[in-house]
Amino acid sequence: MPDLVVGFDLDLTLIDTAPGFQQVLRALGAELEVEFPVEEMTRRLGPPLDMLLAPYLPPERIPAAGERFRALYPDHAITTVPVLPGAHEAIAAVRRLGGRVVVVTGKYAPNAQLHIDHTGLDVDVLEGWVWGVGKADVLRREAASVYVGDHVHDVEGALAAGVTSVSVLTGGCTAGELRAAGTHAVLDSLEDFPDLLSGHLR
Repeated sequence: MPDLVVGFDLDLTLIDTAPGFQQVLRALGAELEVEFPVEEMTRRLGPPLDMLLAPYLPPERIPAAGERFRALYPDHAITTVPVLPGAHEAIAAVRRLGGRVVVVTGKYAPNAQLHIDHTGLDVDVLEGWVWGVGKADVLRREAASVYVGDHVHDVEGALAAGVTSVSVLTGGCTAGELRAAGTHAVLDSLEDFPDLLSGHLR
């Protein structure tokens, strides 16, 4: 059997990014004098930041606002963000089988690395700023056979790479939406992943 490689999304799959994201949006809004609807904006995290800001800012202001968001992020969104239940155990399950762990996320890579360092997640490769089907290139490059995410666009990335798509309900997408997108398995949380992984390999 080839070496096992499992890919994971980061936001709302391994970590609960919403509290930190909300704090950054509030800080950014105060600077820009814009009142962002932060609860609504963080209900379904996953799409690139530019898409998230687009309904609330003129197009010409979005690039600078994105840069400022990323600059504010380390001071507001690292220590407030916990791992989700089962995250460490899911990675440990891959390790027990001699596997490698690849995190493929739409998040700005330096900020994603701060999360990895703060939470102690045991990751071999981190690839940031890739979204939707763009994740497929990384999954193929790393020879992943499974990709775990919370969003329908994570499913698209997995299917485009020809790997098994596993979806968790810790993000904003429903089981129905994830199944309609073509995911192979839906889990309530990563706490269910070790058993699924064992079954997948059998």
